Amino acid sequence: MLFFPFMAHGHMLPLVDMAKLFGAHGARITILTTPVNASIIRPTIDDLNVNFFKAVTSLRHPFDAVLRDLRPDCVVTDMFFPWTYYVAAARGIPRLIFQGINNFSLCVMDAYEQCRLKVGEAESFVLPGLPHRIELLETQAMDIHKLAGTPMEFMLEMFKEMKEVEPKSHGMVMNSFYELEPEYVDHHREVIGRRVWNVGPVSLCNQEVKYKSARGGEQPTLASECLKWLDKKPRGSVVYICFGSKGYFSIAQLKEMALGLEASNHSFIWVVQTGNNNWVPEGYDERIKGRGMVIRGWAPQLLILNHIAVGGFVTHCGWNSSLEGICAGLPMVTWPLYAEQFYNEKLLVEVLQIGVGVGSRPIVEAIIVEAAVRNLMGGGEVEDERRRRAKELGAKARRAIEKGGSSHNEIEKLMQELINLRKHV
Repeated sequence: MLFFPFMAHGHMLPLVDMAKLFGAHGARITILTTPVNASIIRPTIDDLNVNFFKAVTSLRHPFDAVLRDLRPDCVVTDMFFPWTYYVAAARGIPRLIFQGINNFSLCVMDAYEQCRLKVGEAESFVLPGLPHRIELLETQAMDIHKLAGTPMEFMLEMFKEMKEVEPKSHGMVMNSFYELEPEYVDHHREVIGRRVWNVGPVSLCNQEVKYKSARGGEQPTLASECLKWLDKKPRGSVVYICFGSKGYFSIAQLKEMALGLEASNHSFIWVVQTGNNNWVPEGYDERIKGRGMVIRGWAPQLLILNHIAVGGFVTHCGWNSSLEGICAGLPMVTWPLYAEQFYNEKLLVEVLQIGVGVGSRPIVEAIIVEAAVRNLMGGGEVEDERRRRAKELGAKARRAIEKGGSSHNEIEKLMQELINLRKHV
């Protein structure tokens, strides 16, 4: 099996983890990548995206050469590489699409596309035909048609190609598990009509501490510091706050966040982007000493989330982070920033009922941050029930990839299908 991840942090890590899982089931794995690393390029974000996505299409001929030389039985390529379908098909090789999101979000996108013209400029609307009542604000909807007239307009053609090759490809592999979103796995398969294998949570292949601490970075000293700090804290007393590799905030928002975390009176580990420190309130470091740890840049997220002292997670609702929080059995404060993160929030808060939203406003004030953290970490009946559901989902996630679990069985079935295909070539 040949795995070809998109060269961005949030796409590469889960596909590499997925490759490890298939390897553990006996597949011979090759991971194809390039020296390109988007995180070391620092122009404006828009320019980075435009140039990066355009450059990716130039990989068609090198990809074909790899297929010619390796002759894999199957290719698993990122959703953002729709052209790999045509290259693989020309050589008689089945292509599986790696979807970096969940079944729920794909079902929401499909429902929105069906009603987009009807809802027009409505401030909010209910999506038709879904297993739950899902209401979206117009500002939360992912409308790719709004890319017209922007520097990202060229992506409209790419999204069109993605939709065209989706039903032609052999199917999709998802970083999810059946027990997490059963109604939406069924809807995705039976109503939308896609062949889907849910093989996650893929991050659970990183069971050893050395892999948890190095995933996505290489700072063993920081990992050790985090563990020592957490080891001194009571069980379930620490809040972990992280907004992913692209979670940029204004100085005003960072100040409000800092003050809200301080006022919550809970211990916390907060990961912020490197750069300008003008947001740090005067005397802040001294006031939170021993109670708060601020990490600038990369953090050993899997190690932190799975520590016994951590009792809650404030997240941007990126799917990788959301699923890692679910695997750790943690309730979450949801703070989506862009794209399908608003859909993931709906899943966490309304469907799974393990999340608390901060609401949608230009600046989330300190008092709102404080209230959200207190709500998350509180000891009332509602909070205890939220924690119980989160722990239950964490246990289901771990069972899914064990022998006899739903994701374990999905991998076995898919591999057997690919073996049978090879026999008939």
